Amino acid sequence: MTRLAARLGLVLPLLQAGMGAVAGPGLCAAVSQAGAGGTLALYKEPPARAARLVREVTAATTRPFGVNVVPEVTGPAACLDQLRAVLPELPPGAFVTSFGLPDADAARTVQAAGHPLVVQVGTLADAGTALGQGAAVLVLQGTEAGGHLLGRLPVDLLLTAVRARYPHAVLAVAGGIATGRDLADAVARGADGAMAGTLFVPAGESTAHPEFKRRVVEAEADDTLVTSLFDIGWPHRPHRVLRNPLTDTAKRAPATFIATTQVDGREYPVPRYSAAAPGDGTTGRVEEMAMYCGRSCARVTARHPAAVTVARLSREYENARGPHAASPGSANATTVRTSRFPRPNRIQERDPWTT
Repeated sequence: MTRLAARLGLVLPLLQAGMGAVAGPGLCAAVSQAGAGGTLALYKEPPARAARLVREVTAATTRPFGVNVVPEVTGPAACLDQLRAVLPELPPGAFVTSFGLPDADAARTVQAAGHPLVVQVGTLADAGTALGQGAAVLVLQGTEAGGHLLGRLPVDLLLTAVRARYPHAVLAVAGGIATGRDLADAVARGADGAMAGTLFVPAGESTAHPEFKRRVVEAEADDTLVTSLFDIGWPHRPHRVLRNPLTDTAKRAPATFIATTQVDGREYPVPRYSAAAPGDGTTGRVEEMAMYCGRSCARVTARHPAAVTVARLSREYENARGPHAASPGSANATTVRTSRFPRPNRIQERDPWTT
C-alpha cells in the first residue's frame, strides 16, 4: 500500500479528477466504490445544490470519496460558502481537493472539519505553499494533463524537483495516467500514486456529452493542444483541449451564444470560447466547445463503466509491480528514490507544449 492509499483510505492509489461537466455524483460514487478516489466536481455549483450532490454520493458508496473546489474560478468567498455547505454532509474519511492553491481560510476550514486537504499544483513554489497550508497530499500536474494547466513543466521534471525538496510529502502525479502500468511507473519514479481525468471522461457514469466521450476515445495524443482560446469564465490559464474548428483557425470568431446547458431544469446559454465543457445536458454547437483532454487519450480506447476501468487498472498495476515489488511510495518504505531521470541542477522552464 502506498502512502496515498493509506492516507486517503483507498484500495488503489488513484484519484479521479474533479472535472466540471464530467464528475457528477454517479461517477464519483462508482469510482469510489470500486476502490479508487472518486471525486465530485463542485466547480461553480451553488452551495445548496453542492450539498445535495454530496448527499447523493454518500447514499451511493460506502468508501472514501472527495469533493473538488476551484478557488481561482469561484473566488475565495464563494469557495468558502461551498465548503461550509458541503463539509457537514461529508462522511468520516472523505477528503477535499483544491485545483490550485486554496485561500488560507478555506484550508483552515477543511482541516478544522477533520478532512484531509489535497491540493493540485503545477510548480515547486506552489507545492511548498500548499504544504505550508497543511495539505495532506499534493497532486503534481504536468503539462501532459488535460484541462487548465497550473505550471509549465512536464510531470516527471516536476515530480523530481518536488520529491527532492520535500522527500516526505505524499505526492500524486497528474498527466499521462491511463493504464495500471502508467500508475506503477509513476510509483516507481517516486510518486505515491496518481490522478487521472481523461481516463474517466468516457466512463458510463460520466456526465460528459456523448460527442465529448466519442472524441476522447478516438483521439491520439497529437489531437490535443494547449491554447488560451477558451477563456470566458476562466481567464489567464492555458488549457489542453482536443482540436476543433476554433483551434484550427487563426481568426477569432464572435463570442456569441452557440449552445445551452440545462441544470436542474433551467437552461443556461454558453458563449463561443466559454471555459465550460459540454455535458450531457448541453445542446447546440458542441463541436466548438472546450473538450479538455490529456495526451494519455491515446491509451483510452473504450467506454466502460467506471468499476470496469478501475478493476482493469488494479490488475495492470499489480502485474506491473510484481508480487514482491517494493515501491518508493509504499507506506512502510524506508527509502525514497526520486526519479529514473537525473536530478536537475535547477528547474528549466522549457517550452512544455511539445511534450
